Amino acid sequence: MDKFKDILKLFLISLKIGLFTFGGGYGMLALIEHEFTEKRNYLSAEEFADMVAIAESTPGPIAINAATYTGYKRAGFFGALAATLGVCIPSFIIIFVISLFFNAFLSYKIVQYAFRGVQACVIFLILYTGVKTFIKLKKTPFGIAVMCVTFACMTLLGLFAVDFSSVFYILISGAAGLFVYLAGLVAARIKRGKK
Repeated sequence: MDKFKDILKLFLISLKIGLFTFGGGYGMLALIEHEFTEKRNYLSAEEFADMVAIAESTPGPIAINAATYTGYKRAGFFGALAATLGVCIPSFIIIFVISLFFNAFLSYKIVQYAFRGVQACVIFLILYTGVKTFIKLKKTPFGIAVMCVTFACMTLLGLFAVDFSSVFYILISGAAGLFVYLAGLVAARIKRGKK
């Protein structure tokens, strides 16, 4: 019975996240962190940061991956299913309803202004989540270097309108992290061998 309550709770929390968050997966991250990390302690701050990295680097939308991960960690397969459905259902229903009369819907000035307001809010939500996650992470020279190089590259390529997929940033950063990890193992073995 307790497991069923846990699964239902996951579904309802995820439904709330899906219903009240705009701006796609990145916009949802702030609310996911608030609900699952700060409010209910389903994930620690470090687990949340790891989850964001995993959810971003695996196929599929980041919010769905994050909800699935959290649901699975909390209540296994059915927890993952409940959290995933909860996040997806509101978006599906809203998009379906809008698609029925999309052109008429967008022709209203009030809707256009509402979307502009939502866009500004989404930028803040993404920035807020990124800064908050960075503050909670362990600051290593490698992590700070990767962040600075990635930020500089994204800024420069954006200014010069160079099309460079964010997937490559993830792959390059992952490869660099793996290289540093393997180099550390080799250095440790060499050090042990000298003793």
